Amino acid sequence: MSPVQEVDQVFWYILGISFILLVAITAAMVVFVVKYRRSKHPVPAKFRDNWKLEVIWTIIPTIISLSMFAVGWKAYVGLRDTPEDALVIDVYAQQFTWIFVYSNDKETEDELVVPLGKSIKLNLTSEDVLHGFSLPAYRIKVDAVPGMQTYAWFQADKLGTYDIHCTEYCGVNHSMMAGKLRIVPEEEYLAWVEEEE
Repeated sequence: MSPVQEVDQVFWYILGISFILLVAITAAMVVFVVKYRRSKHPVPAKFRDNWKLEVIWTIIPTIISLSMFAVGWKAYVGLRDTPEDALVIDVYAQQFTWIFVYSNDKETEDELVVPLGKSIKLNLTSEDVLHGFSLPAYRIKVDAVPGMQTYAWFQADKLGTYDIHCTEYCGVNHSMMAGKLRIVPEEEYLAWVEEEE
């Protein structure tokens, strides 16, 4: 399963549980408001020291939380576990542009070109201030921090052009710091990467 599918699975899992809890809690509230209204029960009942109830409302949320953690951890590991055969591209963030450096030292500005069907590892850093590299189509959001190396990876599995954004306010032209990812057939990529600038 691709990291994109794993992240989406986590989202739908948490959203599904949240929806079920919303419906169950709302239904319980309505039942209690109708069944135990003051006109039927002028003297409220007292429930204290019910250890069975306390165990239930401790164990059920714990199980739900741990299941969310387990599903989320699996997706997180998928986002960090880069395949060994990944194509490595260095990414330098600077006000207000993205610089991509390929293995043959070819550089592009605000355009990342990769071959279809390959795993792509992006080694990220910043030249000046904190930036946030975001590739929404592949569920990537990684901070580019001055003086620190980090990385992200994705599987280039579909031809097309995708948006790249900076998600950290990095100065007055932050909103202009955008780029494009172009996924092209491998033959086109090999020809492109050898072209002279």
